Amino acid sequence: MKKSLLFLVFIVTSLFSFSQNYSLSPQAEISVITCGPGPDLYSAFGHSAFRVTDPARRIDIIYNYGTFNFNTPNFYTKFAQGKLLYQLSKDSYFSFIQLYINEGRWVKEQVLDLDEAQKIELLNFLEHNAKPENRHYKYDFFFDNCATKIRDVVNIAFPDQIVFTEEHVDEECSFRELIHKNINQNSWGSFGIDLSLGSEIDRTASPDEVMYLPEYIYKAFSYATFKSGKKLVKSELTLLEEKITQEYSTPFLYSPLFVFGVLAFIILLVTYFDNKEKKKSLVLDFSIFLITGLIGVFLLLLWFATDHTATVKNFNLLWAFMPNLLLSFLVLKKKPVLWLKNYLTVLLLMLGLIVIFWLIGLQSYPIAIIPLLIALAVRYLYLRKLA
Repeated sequence: MKKSLLFLVFIVTSLFSFSQNYSLSPQAEISVITCGPGPDLYSAFGHSAFRVTDPARRIDIIYNYGTFNFNTPNFYTKFAQGKLLYQLSKDSYFSFIQLYINEGRWVKEQVLDLDEAQKIELLNFLEHNAKPENRHYKYDFFFDNCATKIRDVVNIAFPDQIVFTEEHVDEECSFRELIHKNINQNSWGSFGIDLSLGSEIDRTASPDEVMYLPEYIYKAFSYATFKSGKKLVKSELTLLEEKITQEYSTPFLYSPLFVFGVLAFIILLVTYFDNKEKKKSLVLDFSIFLITGLIGVFLLLLWFATDHTATVKNFNLLWAFMPNLLLSFLVLKKKPVLWLKNYLTVLLLMLGLIVIFWLIGLQSYPIAIIPLLIALAVRYLYLRKLA
């Protein structure tokens, strides 16, 4: 009897907590917070969050969809596989804003023009979403991140009530071009992105899709309205001015273009002396085929062995050709590879395809590999002549 009574109390309490409505005073406001970019790659695109304030109840909370747990088992493996779960977390506004004060980044606030019922509706959704059993989601940089969640939450909380226009888009850009607007192309961050992500991000992003970047969430909300015609945002405030100019970049002498330029020069120089002496530098050829083959393995794994949506159809595989891994060991043998000439012809044709794909806009490649591609073409032509 006692156990049954306790079980009944548990059920009633659970039902009450699930259907619970949170109350706010007439002074309460709900805002969208947009933060400027930071100096590191992970912060180079800025950040978005919700803020709920109620001075009468001493509430000032940030609802942040951009967090994850470093203590997650197999954290790095899940991150690499695209299986890492992000989560909605709650934090005090004071703690949240302190980070941006310390980093000298700008922070802007857009106060939403909601009536009392709408504020309660949105708060209930956020609170329900913040529960341990609901707060996790599978992160996707382009389609499900801290910025897209802001748009999605208001659309879910107010179904068929919000109208997002196309006025926030000044020009048509691909996903990759939008990334390059935030990151210097001659940086290691940009190189890694351009190497790892395939042709899927070279298509034009729609007005809805550009909202994967916080700056476009800010612009989109500025123009958004309710179907009644009332603007979604009633006021915009600058909470923090930028104190330090933020730019994710790399000094030129450490940049990818310089490093690959030096590597290309070495390949061309060795090839020049090889040609004079009519010989092959096996260490160089072994290194070229081994490294390009290993990069090819890595890119194929990203394509077929992960859940990342942007790593498919990656035509960097035309120069980072996985079978080169096998050839790297065959070139060390004294007995010549009979099919080497035909194989090198295929490699040269694939380098030609890279140029065509780049020119027609099928896929953009890291600018740093331009000198390397030239050097590879020269080396392959030389080896083909000797084959």
